[in-house]
Amino acid sequence: MSPHSKAEQETRIDTIRRFNRFYTRKIGVLEQHLLESPFTLTEARVLFELAHRDRTLAKEIGSELGLDPGYLSRIVQDFTEQGLITRKPVPSDRRQFELALTAKGKQAFSRLERASRQEVGKMIEALPGDGGQRLVAAMTTIELLLGDADERPEVTLRTHRPGDMGWIVQQHGLLYAREYNWDIAFEGLCAEIVAQFLKDFDPARERCWIAEIDGRQVGSVFLVKHSDDVAKIRLLLIDPAGRGLGIGKRLVDECIALARSCGYRKITLWTQSILLAARGIYQSAGFVHVATEPHRSFGHDLIGETWERDL
Repeated sequence: MSPHSKAEQETRIDTIRRFNRFYTRKIGVLEQHLLESPFTLTEARVLFELAHRDRTLAKEIGSELGLDPGYLSRIVQDFTEQGLITRKPVPSDRRQFELALTAKGKQAFSRLERASRQEVGKMIEALPGDGGQRLVAAMTTIELLLGDADERPEVTLRTHRPGDMGWIVQQHGLLYAREYNWDIAFEGLCAEIVAQFLKDFDPARERCWIAEIDGRQVGSVFLVKHSDDVAKIRLLLIDPAGRGLGIGKRLVDECIALARSCGYRKITLWTQSILLAARGIYQSAGFVHVATEPHRSFGHDLIGETWERDL
């Protein structure tokens, strides 16, 4: 590892540790009891699991939460003595116990659930503008990146339909303003590109793809005719909620496959030097940077780049 990359790694580690300290303090993990209840965070998680299962084995709860068997045994004993759960031996294995919430346990969980939702609701309401949407998108990204691969949501690709073009323009304007501070001129450019696509759309040689997760749009790309022999990729976008899932690669691969099947000899595209994630996708897909063009657009001095791929 080079000194520069080592320094970057150390910076990432410090940033993640700082975020962990901030977030555990923010949600009250460091407090003795959760949301002014008589329960610790771990006890509340056990209650949550029990509330969402009719009957379950203690070992299943322990496995789900990664709890030490001895620690879980003490929690189960305390809950039993408080009348929050019933504990019934399994006939086939007397060492195992089937757990279920009592009426008192269900009431305790309901109070805790209510308090938790109210606390989160207050936190979201205090955020300015679209802060709630941004917070959820950021949390979704963290969950996707750190979650197990087999738990990641299914991504589907489809062609465009009514309503998609408005979403594409709106998301481009919103995300590029938020992430790069580009002005509204960029949204205007996106609207022009979309309008031109709809006006001259050739379904035999052009396409718009929309990526979805559970019916929600999280990505888009266009392949349009640039000339008889050259196709052009336009408006590649990955919403924060869909990042880290390989959606960009899938969208670009679809463009390449269609362009080849339509008989195009080359694909071209125009991007900006600061769009590092997009440049990485293009490079890994076999595109080559062939030209550079400094320009003033969207309220900033930028460096435009033309990339091409022979088919």
